[in-house]
Amino acid sequence: MDAPALGSPVAPVQPRALRAPGAAGNEAAQRRAARDFEAQAMGLLLQPIFATVDPSRSRFGGGAAEAQWRPMLVDAYAAAAVRAGAGIGLADFVLREMQRIRAAETTTPNTGATGP
Repeated sequence: MDAPALGSPVAPVQPRALRAPGAAGNEAAQRRAARDFEAQAMGLLLQPIFATVDPSRSRFGGGAAEAQWRPMLVDAYAAAAVRAGAGIGLADFVLREMQRIRAAETTTPNTGATGP
């Protein structure tokens, strides 16, 4: 297969269609989505803590590259804490709410009628 010539248009990558977690009633997918949400929230809470660290005193000496990778490191710390069960407990609340909404969707018949 030939590489595209310089200056030729390259087709943009189409984004993947998003689906509601657990749309098929899969509790494992809902639990995973709730934990991912908790890890993201915890990462946002940890960002200011790591922003106060003096990078020039770190093992790697700071610099622009370390500053660029720090948000990913903080997100990895947050995800590891949630996996270990040391999160903030947000996933349990989110999972219960997702299950409540899912139960309401399955018990309420959709008649297709609109309001008055």
